[in-house]
Amino acid sequence: METLIEKALVEDAPEILEVQRLAYALEAELYNAFDIPPLTETVEEVESDLRSHVFLKATVGGGRLVGSVRAFMEDEATCCVGRLAVHPEFQNHGIGTRLMTEIERHFPEAEDFELFTGHKSSRNIHIYEKLGYREVRRKQVAPDIFLLYMVKKVGARVN
Repeated sequence: METLIEKALVEDAPEILEVQRLAYALEAELYNAFDIPPLTETVEEVESDLRSHVFLKATVGGGRLVGSVRAFMEDEATCCVGRLAVHPEFQNHGIGTRLMTEIERHFPEAEDFELFTGHKSSRNIHIYEKLGYREVRRKQVAPDIFLLYMVKKVGARVN
């Protein structure tokens, strides 16, 4: 099945949130933490981010939204990437990797890309490391939960 990656629109917010909740429910189970921001975020919050961030969506079969990612420039050199989500039925088909590759292309001015993931999220860590991200620090957010902050240094790029 062909997957199309394109910019998301504000009207995609409900579908983005639905896929995000399905994807992050698996993460919540892994950590036994069901109040994580990707699960508690509202449609209005997604719509707000859609106006201030670059969102990409992955669609299949004539428009079914199956994944998304968002990013923004934090400063002149650093692009923050967040909330990579792929519908559980479509995971392990390269959609997450494609979304990450495409979001990076939308920020040619970035010298580095930053993101975070949970320390038990081995599949996420594997994807990010495969794409060139390296752990730079850990932050404890609960007695048994650590966030791994990962950075990909690309230097100044010219297109």
